[in-house]
Amino acid sequence: MSKGGFGAGLGFASSAILAIVIDPATALALMLPVLMVIDLATLGPYWRKWHTPSAKVVILGSLPGMAIGAALFSVVSADVIRVLIGLVAVAFPLFQLARARGWVSPKPKPFNAKAGLVSGLAVGFTSFISHAGGPPLAVFMLSQEGIGKTQYQATTVIVFWVVNAIKAGIYTAIGLFTLSTLGVSAAMVPFALVGTWIGVKAHRLIPERAFFLVTYLGLTATGAKLLFDGLT
Repeated sequence: MSKGGFGAGLGFASSAILAIVIDPATALALMLPVLMVIDLATLGPYWRKWHTPSAKVVILGSLPGMAIGAALFSVVSADVIRVLIGLVAVAFPLFQLARARGWVSPKPKPFNAKAGLVSGLAVGFTSFISHAGGPPLAVFMLSQEGIGKTQYQATTVIVFWVVNAIKAGIYTAIGLFTLSTLGVSAAMVPFALVGTWIGVKAHRLIPERAFFLVTYLGLTATGAKLLFDGLT
């Protein structure tokens, strides 16, 4: 629904919800192919409209971030992953609140490759462990001079399409994908497409403010539940 009607990077909420009832690594593996299918539809309209220098440095910086995430998966327990996902789930609404209130309002500056690499590191890590790399990318892109709405959206689309494709390879290498999880992911795709269609319709019927209020409250509750489960 979020993807189809409200343009927010809330697709990762699905992984957080799943992580309450199943192993969090399995939840991430189940959702990645679904998110990739949904994102594929957005590539066409934004093709080559992105800010190429930003996309390049963020993708490059994301590689060590994903490597750190993969290393964590091999040495920590499922409860640690629950805590990490829970922290991101709680932090995301707080970040959006800070942006809305003007508490996080970086002054526009010229393109800075080093800042892009740091942003990419954060994008790669948070995306790998929770499919939630949107906030660090948003901070980097919105702090640049001359980045318009379309260029910002297009850069987001291409960055996460590439990052997710790389993640898919790493998930396969470390054994997160199985024939069973891929089969369940395939079964979830029609529901995701129905949700996308509902989102398109809801966009015209439900005030955006109300949608985000309910979603952020739900995400905060989900994150709190994951934190409780992981810590106890």
